[in-house]
Amino acid sequence: MLPTEADLQLLFARLNYQHFNGQAPDCRIRYNARFSNSAGRITYGPFPLLIELSTKHFERYPEALEETLLHEMVHAWCFAQYRDTGHGARFKKKLRECGLSSIYHDLGNVRPLTESSKRYILRCEHCAFEVLRKKRPGKPASCPRCDKRRFNPRFPLTIYEITGMESIGTSIDGLKAALRAR
Repeated sequence: MLPTEADLQLLFARLNYQHFNGQAPDCRIRYNARFSNSAGRITYGPFPLLIELSTKHFERYPEALEETLLHEMVHAWCFAQYRDTGHGARFKKKLRECGLSSIYHDLGNVRPLTESSKRYILRCEHCAFEVLRKKRPGKPASCPRCDKRRFNPRFPLTIYEITGMESIGTSIDGLKAALRAR
């Protein structure tokens, strides 16, 4: 079970005094269930700064939560001290002072908690333009390639619902088949 957001604020306070002598700026800390490719991020404005942490990553790797929070706190400290927002020399130096050796975690990507089984393809029958959507469009849409205006009923997008997915191999399989055909 993940710590509550109140517990995260207490962890923030402990790490602030332990590694920054209390000089890290105040930050709101919250979980973000949408993160799939990132364990955490900081948003610099408006004050207080906002640190968001991935519930999906930390339900799987709870041992990495404190290190990730500390990483984001280094960003906050660098911003407060130098208006520095990247992974530059100051950031890396402070990260090493905090006992962290790398700016990256190898937590990988995680699947969404609630992945929809429905997908839609919107296709223009005039030029064969296609776009994939997770949700069915709520209003009529027209082809942006055939007419760049907001909506043109002469170029409607036809909606196709994908009702199932079946693995047909990997892209490497296709590449091997193409090389054999030569």
